[in-house]
Amino acid sequence: MTIWDELKTRTVDGIEGLITVIVQDKDSSEVLMLAYANREALEKTAETGLAHYYSTSRKKLWLKGESSGNTQKVSEILVDCDGDAVIYKAEQKGGACHRGYRTCFYRKITEEGLETVGEKLFEPDEVYKKK
Repeated sequence: MTIWDELKTRTVDGIEGLITVIVQDKDSSEVLMLAYANREALEKTAETGLAHYYSTSRKKLWLKGESSGNTQKVSEILVDCDGDAVIYKAEQKGGACHRGYRTCFYRKITEEGLETVGEKLFEPDEVYKKK
């Protein structure tokens, strides 16, 4: 039996065997992003110390920062009480958000609607050049 066998996975966008991953800054505990991992992604993260995920849109394993250089060095993986989510405690290099912000949670709800409260660190069009 492995750790993976103790976790409760779910189906997301028709893809079975995924677990929710919350990524927090290892020092400040700021929430950087939410993603999903399959067994291979979680095992690669544990083995290499670099954050791996399963992309539900691309339907493949991905190493965070493989295109942008904005990597996450994972120092700890925590499992919640129900075994259906994990936290990667990570050191973030550059922005975590594919829209150029440090965190994916760069907006807040106000009476007027969504307000951008985060600082943009890079321009996505320059980083993710279409081939």
